[in-house]
Amino acid sequence: MLKLRKYIKPFQFTICLVLGLVLLQSLSELYLPTLMSDIVDKGVITGDTHFIWKIGGYMLLVAAGGMICSIAASFFSAKAASGFGRLLRSKIFSHVSNFSLSEFDKLGTASLITRTTNDITQIQQVMIMMLRMMAFAPMMCIGGIIMAYSKDAKLTLVLAVAIPILIVAIVVIARKGIPLFKAMQVKLDKLNRVLRENLTGIRVIRSFNRVGHEKKRFDEANWDLTQTAIRVNKIMAAMMPIMMVVLNLTTVAIIWFGGHRISNGNMEVGDMMAFIQYAMQIMFSFIMLSMMFVMIPRASVSAVRLNEVLETVADIKDPTTPASLEERKGHVEFRDVTFSYPGAEMPAISNISFSMNPGEVTAIIGGTGSGKSTLINLIPRFYDVDSGQVIVDGVDVRDMTQEQLRQKVGFVPQQAILFTGTIAENIRYGKEDATDKELEHAAEIAQATEFITSMPDGFQSTIAQGGTNVSGGQKQRLSIARALVRKPEIYIFDDSFSALDFKTDAKLRAALKRETLDSTVLIVAQRVSTIMDADQIIVLDDGKIAGIGTHKELLDSSSVYREIVMSQLSEEEIA
Repeated sequence: MLKLRKYIKPFQFTICLVLGLVLLQSLSELYLPTLMSDIVDKGVITGDTHFIWKIGGYMLLVAAGGMICSIAASFFSAKAASGFGRLLRSKIFSHVSNFSLSEFDKLGTASLITRTTNDITQIQQVMIMMLRMMAFAPMMCIGGIIMAYSKDAKLTLVLAVAIPILIVAIVVIARKGIPLFKAMQVKLDKLNRVLRENLTGIRVIRSFNRVGHEKKRFDEANWDLTQTAIRVNKIMAAMMPIMMVVLNLTTVAIIWFGGHRISNGNMEVGDMMAFIQYAMQIMFSFIMLSMMFVMIPRASVSAVRLNEVLETVADIKDPTTPASLEERKGHVEFRDVTFSYPGAEMPAISNISFSMNPGEVTAIIGGTGSGKSTLINLIPRFYDVDSGQVIVDGVDVRDMTQEQLRQKVGFVPQQAILFTGTIAENIRYGKEDATDKELEHAAEIAQATEFITSMPDGFQSTIAQGGTNVSGGQKQRLSIARALVRKPEIYIFDDSFSALDFKTDAKLRAALKRETLDSTVLIVAQRVSTIMDADQIIVLDDGKIAGIGTHKELLDSSSVYREIVMSQLSEEEIA
């Protein structure tokens, strides 16, 4: 947790204020038993009513002051902890936003969600407890021992026996609980992952009638977490009975030995009552510390997991001195590029070399797993190549900033992603300051105008979370419109026409050709009909280029391309 302390700096004043208030509160509570012993010894026993009212008034003032300090400390500690949680959550989100796809693959989406929500909440709760109890308990413990010693030094020996027993119990229980808390967070990740898969894949689960299987899988993950939680709670539950037994036995011992000392004239009745109060304060301070030891192990595990995220360095970094870009725009070149995913035995693509120029349409086709999506992910630098170069406008993509590079690219992913909001907001995601005319123009080219205008509110119609209230083809067209409104130098379409019917596909490609006369267009497709008119077709097979050329050239020169064409088109269509 110490590595996270730099994020506490903005709240140092509030924390100091809380500690000051806690100090005043502890002083008031330590002073009350002394006032009570004075009332008993000098007021009740002597019958001095005036003295009782006088000291009683002091007690009320001291108690009121302690109450005010307690309320203020609770308010400011909650404020500091909430602010710390907000800042830490923001830092985690900003840091994760800079990750490359390989970091996401390494940590896992489900785990990142758990760390950003549950783990930060654990630390936030412990911080509130620490500001209140972690400061209050030691003050009460040390102050109570001093005050108890001042009342009767010999009777303090009872505490010398009880306190070590409490300390040993706390240490033993905490040592057994810490490994289980770590296991709980890992199992919470697993439960989160299973739940996320069930929610995102509900259509597939129901269509294959696998609801029972998924319910069983969730129950197994849930039961695993439950069993661990039960074990750790059993261990921690033993702490309170031990505390109460020691506390009550200590009280009995104080009364027993204190009674003898009173009968021998070595101690006053009021002093013994005050001593019991101080003993209770000391014991309760240990109980408060034991509660902290219940929460701190889990929070420490959460802190380690958060530090793991914050210390993860993104593989992809901007250069310290970005290269100046040449005047030509939209030129892309692959020079002997090889790339493999982390931990993979074989490269995903090998020795890829080709170039694309403005005004040309380049298409990539190949079988499943041939490396099509991998190849296009290297252009916006979602991954860095193992060897070779990806050059955009005459500059290696590693020599320009990610912002510079991605401003040049309009990317339409294989899986169309829409965000919660209106249609206009989703299209404007590609260009924040796009005018209404630009939105309408982009939608028209993407063949989306017809279904947008048929919706009740047109461009202001709401898109549900994940775009569940529009069809797959409509999602794709809105994603294409989002890229078009950007007017980039390089368009990348990753199998973005697969959900469109042939008529819409043909219209969209015709409109797209007129719109992108000065831009470089790269299309990944499974359908031959989508790419037949491309200026350059690249055929990938097992991560390598199996042919480059036009449709007619590849029919003669590439057996792989010819097989793909024969599987999709009739002889009349090929002719």
